Order: sequence, then C-alpha cells, then structure tokens
Amino acid sequence: MTEHTPVADAPAARTRTDHTRTETATGWIASPALAGAVVVGIVAVVAAFVMTRVEPALVGAPLLLAAALGWDRRPRRTAGTADPQPADPDGIIVDTSVTSEGAAHPAADGTTALAVSIHSAVTQHSDALQLRLELGGSAPVDAVLTPRTAAETTGEVPVVHSGRQRVAAVAARAIGADAAWVGTPGEDASVERVVRPRRMPVRSLPLPARLLGLTGQHISTRAGDGGEFRDIDLFHPGDRLRRIDWRATARAGRAGELYVRRTTATSDAAVHLVVDARDDVSGIVADWPKAHPRPAISSLDVAREAASSLAGAYAAAGDRVGFDDLGESRRVLPPRAGARHRERVLREIELTSATGTTFQRVRSPRLSPGAIVYVLSTFLDDQPSTLALTWRAAGHRVIAVDVLPARDARDLTARERLALRTIELERRLRLQQLQGGGVELLPWEDPVAREAGLRALTAGRRRR
Repeated sequence: MTEHTPVADAPAARTRTDHTRTETATGWIASPALAGAVVVGIVAVVAAFVMTRVEPALVGAPLLLAAALGWDRRPRRTAGTADPQPADPDGIIVDTSVTSEGAAHPAADGTTALAVSIHSAVTQHSDALQLRLELGGSAPVDAVLTPRTAAETTGEVPVVHSGRQRVAAVAARAIGADAAWVGTPGEDASVERVVRPRRMPVRSLPLPARLLGLTGQHISTRAGDGGEFRDIDLFHPGDRLRRIDWRATARAGRAGELYVRRTTATSDAAVHLVVDARDDVSGIVADWPKAHPRPAISSLDVAREAASSLAGAYAAAGDRVGFDDLGESRRVLPPRAGARHRERVLREIELTSATGTTFQRVRSPRLSPGAIVYVLSTFLDDQPSTLALTWRAAGHRVIAVDVLPARDARDLTARERLALRTIELERRLRLQQLQGGGVELLPWEDPVAREAGLRALTAGRRRR
C-alpha cells in the first residue's frame, strides 16, 4: 500500500498563515434547561398538593427556585441600555477566528498535520463558550470551554487527503449562568488549504505508437536531424552537405553519386491525463456510504498522486501534457509544453475534487492525433471504460490506471460482503473487457507493480 504524505500548498521553507474571522451579532434565548426546570417544578408542586405528600415538593421547589434565579441572572447589556430580548440581534457579539500557520509537517505518529489556532471572544460576560469544531473533515464535535480557555486554543489537525479541503471550521455561541441562557449559533469561521499530492519518481515513460511532434527528446521512426544513426542513402535535393559520407561514396565507386548519412528525428509526445473525479471512495469499504469516513487514503488521493507524477515526468521530458476531468466538462486543458502550462496542469490536478453527481458525457472529448491517453479511475461504472475503448478504437494508445485503494472489508456484514463481491466481479469484468479491447492496464498504488508495469509498457512500445 502506498504511503501518502501530502505536501502543503506553501514550500516548507516559507511560513504561510491563513486567517478567517467572523463577527456574529446574536441575541440571548432561554435554553431548554430553563423551560424544563419550570415544567418539572410545577408538575412536582401540583403533585405534592394532590397527593398531600412533601416529597414531590422537595423536588419541585428547588427547580422553580433555580429557574427564578436563572431568569433574574439573565445576561444584560452594558450600562445605560435596555435588556436584550430573545430575538434582539444586538444582544451579544461573538468574535471567532481560525488561524492556520506554516506548512504541513509530519507529526509524531508519521501522519501529516497543520497547526491551528482558534480564538473566540464575546462582548458581554458569559460563563462559558460552546464551540462546534469540524477538524480535518471529521464529524462535528461540541466542546464547552471557559472564556479564558476559548480565547486561544491551539492544536494540530491531521491532514490525510490531498487537494482542496477545509482544515478547520468553528462555530461559537455563548452560554450564560447555569446554562439557563444561550446565544443563538453564529456563522462558521473556517480555513481551507490546497494540499499538494506527493509526486513519485517515474523512471519509465510509455510513449504513443507514433510520435508526430517535430521537436523533443524521443527518437522517432522517421528520418531527420538530432537522433541516432538510421541508414546511408543517396544524396537528394535538400540534404545538407555536411551529411555527405565520403567513405561510403568512395566505396560505391559510382561517378556522380553522393551518399549521405541519415539519422532518426527527435520528437515529442502528446499526453492526455483523464481523471475520473465523479466519486471518491476510501480503502475502508464500510465507510463508503458515510458522510464522514474515517481517515484513510481515498481513490482521488491515489489519482492526484498518479496524475501529478506522470505530468511532472512527461513535462520534464519536453512532452506536451493535457488534462481533463470527467466530473467537470469545463476543466479541460489541451496538451501543451512549457513550464507555465505544466504548473497550470499541476494546479488543476490539485484542485480536483469529487462532485458527488453522476455526469455522463454525450460525446467523448477530442484528443490530439497520435496522443497517449491515461484514464485514471476506479472503474466502478461503465463510463470510463467506454471512453477508453472509444479512444483505443480511434487509434490512440490508452493506458487504464487503476486508482482504487486496497479494500478493507473487516467491518462488513455478511450481506455487505456479498455486495462487495458482486462489485468486485463487475469491476474485474470491466478490466478484462478493457484489456481485450487493446487498452493496457497499470496498477498504481502498489509501488512494485507500478514500476514493473511502467517498464513493461515502455518496453512494449520499443518492441512495436
């Protein structure tokens, strides 16, 4: 299983600070505890009179007394103003801010973490502050802190996934004396980061069956300048004089005929990276239907890592790299070369996120002639396999990159295990159909299988 260590959006040598702040004007409302104390107290006192027993009165009287004290001690405005009404928007102002500083760094347990500071304050006196925290995409948790503790709370948030994500989100509201009065919930203050995926070294680069570019670092099959020795041929108009092979001309011994040394031309490749970002599933199968899954590597994490690694390797070789997202028809970059275009492609890969909607292509995206296509998908449905077979039938070399993480089925029931076996069987049939149609398969998560697959794909083109 590939160890995923995302890198923060800022370089490690530079400190980056993200800060968001919200000021919410809210009013005080009576908490359910105050109403419950009044209701239970009245019921207990009435029961004491009906049953002519003192025990219910001993229960109800303290509750009514506590409710009266809570009403008398309700939060008030500053001197010279009237008491705030429950729906008065000027009763209390809660100031909440979240700050994330620095770049992502490995924590003690080997994961990646970001330092987060939370600041909360109120304009009026309150006994406590209730903070609803959403840290690292996990389920919201509530914490009740004293005003002094809530004024500055620091900690580290684990960052498991790459791409755009909300690192921390905080919503605060004030709590009055004995929790009899509470403020209405305020707006969320959140911090978002774009975490770069790790780029793996790619030592073997598969190439298209035919190289159509005019410049580059790859050796093509046509004659030209800059490549390896091809053959010796007769001199034709347009050949350069420095290409004349005088030894071959002398050995031929034919008057009026000159022979030249021909070399193979160098060319570049057009590469299309097609990422299927319509869904994002983790390796823990039991968390697939959950809104807040447990921290684990997901399919989009593997897809971003694979796309970034391939884009960087091909761009370093001088090839033209393009990007397409099956979840968004507008996020298309045609294949181009250059450092600026490479950064655009890498940025689009980083911003790729799951849409959660079923998006069907009416027609397949247009590709450059003779391009090599990488389809990065989990292949849990038919759309990516249909597009891959369509491109292969059009003459392109297509490589299907399997980005589904290793499945953990320990928490599944017997019925869920049967459903998983059905899904795995359908997925296996799709992959076999792809291979039968001429599409080559590349598993990415396993580093050993990935390196062996890249070497085999590169050697296969050389044999052809």
